[in-house]
Amino acid sequence: MRKTFFTTILLAVTALAGCAQSAKPVYQADSNPIFRHKYTCDPAAMVEGNTLWLFTGQDVAGNQTGYHLTDWCAFSTTDMVNWTEHPTPLKSTDFKWNVTNDAWAAHVTERNGKYYYYISTSGAGIGVAVSDRPEGPYKDALGKPLLTKEDCEGADHGWVCIDPAVFIDDDGQAYIFWGNRYCYYAKLKENMIEIEGEITKLEFDERWPFTEAAWVHKANGKYYLTYACTWPEKIAYAMADSIHGPWEFKGLLSECAGNCNTTHPSIVELNGKTYFFTHNGTLPEGTSYSRSVCVEEVVYNPDGTMQKCDVTTDGIWK
Repeated sequence: MRKTFFTTILLAVTALAGCAQSAKPVYQADSNPIFRHKYTCDPAAMVEGNTLWLFTGQDVAGNQTGYHLTDWCAFSTTDMVNWTEHPTPLKSTDFKWNVTNDAWAAHVTERNGKYYYYISTSGAGIGVAVSDRPEGPYKDALGKPLLTKEDCEGADHGWVCIDPAVFIDDDGQAYIFWGNRYCYYAKLKENMIEIEGEITKLEFDERWPFTEAAWVHKANGKYYLTYACTWPEKIAYAMADSIHGPWEFKGLLSECAGNCNTTHPSIVELNGKTYFFTHNGTLPEGTSYSRSVCVEEVVYNPDGTMQKCDVTTDGIWK
């Protein structure tokens, strides 16, 4: 009897401990920035079914005077209000070749039941990690960079090979876009961890020059290339009938981010609405180096162009 009692207590305590370990923080969003308990940046959204996954970089505590990012964050939501934060999916140290120890902008996509995490560094190149689950954990798929500065024709600065963005077209062909000052793209092989064929450098309208942070999405039969332009950065975009262009530049989607020199677009559709994610520096101790992810709803005009989408405090919750 006594042995049974203590066995029951032990099982109960063990079960509670397991629940505590598996429990994940849940946050409610009602204004921009979405998250206020930490500094998040460089958003990359992915939609699976009725769930939106949001992967971000993480700036360290506020009032910073430089970029200090060593890991990435993962969040998910089904209603854009209640957000679940998952354990850290990936760290800069998970890539042994990453001598910079920096965790710069990244992008996650799914293919054939696997999830591929394309990451960038401040000079060591672009890498890719893989997992069986969107929340990870992820493991370096190559043990070396997928792309480096040597793959960036015409560039002579060390941080050109950053900001990967992957787009899988309707025919199943995957493409990766990346770059700083210059924008490049190439096909990815079916395995998603090798480049196939030539690398192409895109040409931009001089009124809307490319700075960084390319993002590609498709809507209503049109391709959209959204990116950060000028400095301090604004967000511009172009449209095309083919992923290979020609691209018609349409102007600005969003003005300069509040209290922040950089910006970083991500556009996806969830439950019939299109959402535009970016970051700014508007938390109380926010700066260009202590950023926070925000979201607004995208509205398309009858001709397919997007209406101006500046970030507001009320955001999508107004």
